[in-house]
Amino acid sequence: MISEWFQRVGSSIPRGFSRYFILDVLKKNPCTGKEIIDIAVAQSEGKWKPSPGLIYPLLGRLLDEGLIEETKDGKYQITKKGKAISEDLETVNKIVKNQLDVIFRLGNVGRFAAMDLLERITIMGNSLSSNIPSMTKEETTKYKKFLESELKKIESAEKKTEGKEIRID
Repeated sequence: MISEWFQRVGSSIPRGFSRYFILDVLKKNPCTGKEIIDIAVAQSEGKWKPSPGLIYPLLGRLLDEGLIEETKDGKYQITKKGKAISEDLETVNKIVKNQLDVIFRLGNVGRFAAMDLLERITIMGNSLSSNIPSMTKEETTKYKKFLESELKKIESAEKKTEGKEIRID
C-alpha cells in the first residue's frame, strides 16, 4: 500500500504522513529509528529520505501518546492502542482508495477531481486522526462508525456499477 502511494505522489509527503508510516512499519516488526528510515528509503525507491531529525522526535511523541513502546534491545514496537489507531487509518485508506478508483474511471476530469479530493481528505484525515488521543471514547466510536458506514456505501456503489463502463462524452 505505501509503495503504491509513493508512485502516485512522488516526493511530496503530506503533513502527518510520517507518524502513520512509522505505525505501519512497526505493525509488522519492532525496529530501530535507523531501520525505519531505511525502510522508508527502500519503499519509496529513494524518493523519500526522512532525516533522523524527523523520525526520532516523532518516535518520542508516539511514545508519549502510548502508541508505541521501546523494547529492551532499543527497538520500538507498536502497542495495542497504536494498533487500534493504525486499523482505523487502514479503514480510511480503503475508503479513499475506493473513492479514487471510481473517480479515476471518469478520465481526465476524474483525475483532477481525485487529486483535489485526495488533498482535502488528507488534510481532514490528518486533522481528525491527530486529535484521536484527545477524543473521548464516545467521539472515537462515532468517528469509527462514520468511516465504516462510508466504506459500506462505497462497496455498495461498486457492486451496483460492476460490469458497467462509465463514459464521459
